[in-house]
This record gives sequence, C-alpha cells and structure tokens, in this order.
Amino acid sequence: METLKNHYFSDMRVMLGRSLRHVFRSLDTIITVTIMPIAMMLLFVYVLGGAIKTGADNYVDYLLPGILLIAVANSIGYVSYRLFLDKQRGIFERFNSMPIARSAALWGHVLTSLVSNFLSLSVIVIVALIMGFRSSAGVLSWLAVVGIIALFTLALTWVAAIAGLSAKSVDGAGVIAYPIHFLPLISSAFVPTATMPGPVRAFAENQPVTPIAEAIRALLAGQPVGNGIWVALAWCVGIMIVACIIASRVFRNRG
Repeated sequence: METLKNHYFSDMRVMLGRSLRHVFRSLDTIITVTIMPIAMMLLFVYVLGGAIKTGADNYVDYLLPGILLIAVANSIGYVSYRLFLDKQRGIFERFNSMPIARSAALWGHVLTSLVSNFLSLSVIVIVALIMGFRSSAGVLSWLAVVGIIALFTLALTWVAAIAGLSAKSVDGAGVIAYPIHFLPLISSAFVPTATMPGPVRAFAENQPVTPIAEAIRALLAGQPVGNGIWVALAWCVGIMIVACIIASRVFRNRG
C-alpha cells in the first residue's frame, strides 16, 4: 500500500512537471494570466479609478481582490484547451498503456493550474504594492486569503476540466472561458453593486464572485468578514466538489 502511494505521488509529480513546462514555454499563457491582469489594474487605477467611487481611500486597495480573481478566470481556458489537446492526441491512452496511475495525468493539469496561478498572482501583488497597495492584514488573514483563492482556483479548474474532456473541438474546449470571464466583471470586484441597476445588481449580489471578492477585501483590510466568508467558502467548495465528481467520471469514461 505504501509503495502504491509513493508511486502515485511520484507519477503525479512527473505529470505536474510536464504540464508546468508547457505553461512556462507558452508566451501566450504568460501574457494572458499575468500581463493582462496587470494592464487591467493599471488601466482601472490610473485611467478609470478617479471616476469610480468605492469609499476606499486608495482604489487599488479596493481593486486588487477583483484583479486576482479575474487573473484566475483568465487562466481557466488554458486548462480546458490543454486537456482537450491531450485527449485529441491520444496522450491519455499512451499513459494508460504505461505503469503509471491513471488519474495522475488529470491531477497533473489540476495542480499545474494551482501552481501557475500562485506564481502569476504573486507577481500581480508585487506590482500592486509598487502602485501603492497597502494591507493591515496579519499572517492568519493572508493565509485565509491564499486558502480562499486556492479553493476558487480549484473550483474553476475542475469546471474547465469538464469542458476540456467533453469538448468535440478546440473552440468547444475554450468556450467555457467566456462566461467565467464575465462573472468578475458583473460583481463587486471592480465597483460597488449599489451603483448597478436593479436586475444587474440582483445578479451581481447573488453570484459566487461577489462574496469571494468581498471576503478577500475585508481580510486584506483587516476588517471583520462576518458571515460573508462562509458564503464564499460554500460557493468554492460546492462548485469544486460537484465539478470534480463530474470531471472524474468523464475522465474515466473517455480518458
């Protein structure tokens, strides 16, 4: 049993390294998940920020949680795209013919999304600090922020895995990214929901990104998070569990 576990983690580590090399060699991926969110942050702070009233002394303090979430959303299309390519090229069948754990290939993609997003978000936070972002959060609050973002990343990654494993074409694999991109835009990630018209405000306040963004914002500001953090966690964990079960079944049937 111990040997089996060691082989499983060893196989998963190999698959993680393989997928990470694909990410690091893809300039398009680096631009989309790191450079574009930084460009959006510069645009919102230095061009649009003066016209946006959030109640915060420094708009970048209000904006950063939304930028982090949209950076994760930007990366999701690549998860489904690379899973689709592996399926289309018969990579999974080749792995299945080798003495490696079958699910290691799928987990390699999932963990790659987690690691690559952690690296890109770290760069974004450093740029935000240069732009004037300041946080009074303690170590535990920062760990809570990392945990929430990790759950959010895993939830979206498993949703993308369903699309990548089920798609019939490259376009079909990538289409999952479009609705996910809109969720941070129609939320409190960039502006308060109070300024939105009724139906848009109702949607914004009852979709997953708003409680997640507000929980992260409160933690970074050193303010009480109230029950909002439980709502955020419920969304992340609920989506992650359901999507993981569906993606695993699709992988077993088609991988």
